[in-house]
Amino acid sequence: MNYLRRTLIIWVITLTMCATLYAQTDKQINFIENSWPEALKQAAAQNKYIFVDAYASWCGPCKMLKATTFKNKNAATFYNQNFINVALDMERGNHPQLAQQWGMRAYPTLIIFDSKGKIVLNTVGFITAKDLISFGEEALRRRKDI
Repeated sequence: MNYLRRTLIIWVITLTMCATLYAQTDKQINFIENSWPEALKQAAAQNKYIFVDAYASWCGPCKMLKATTFKNKNAATFYNQNFINVALDMERGNHPQLAQQWGMRAYPTLIIFDSKGKIVLNTVGFITAKDLISFGEEALRRRKDI
């Protein structure tokens, strides 16, 4: 009886944790903050592309993306399932060098990289959740074409 009871309790706890985790991931795109090396490491381990939100703290359209587009349920589900997501403040740390290396000219710049750090696709400026999903789908199509 005790074994059955413990097993049932473990299952209930596990299911509750899974449901909570699933609900949290669908509320917004989950980003690794300011760690390009960690994003590369995770992308290689999971065989996924990397989605980069390259922003500046003073940038109005960047703030709008964070407040709206990145909190859209459909965009969150799509990006959390298909990409390693990283947000980089391009004016901090070694990010200005990355901005120069990547040829950035404006914020926000949204970039999709392969797991080795090669640019697959990019766009500049605010975009809606629908357009963000289309952007990601295009990158994944290109992956299948390779």
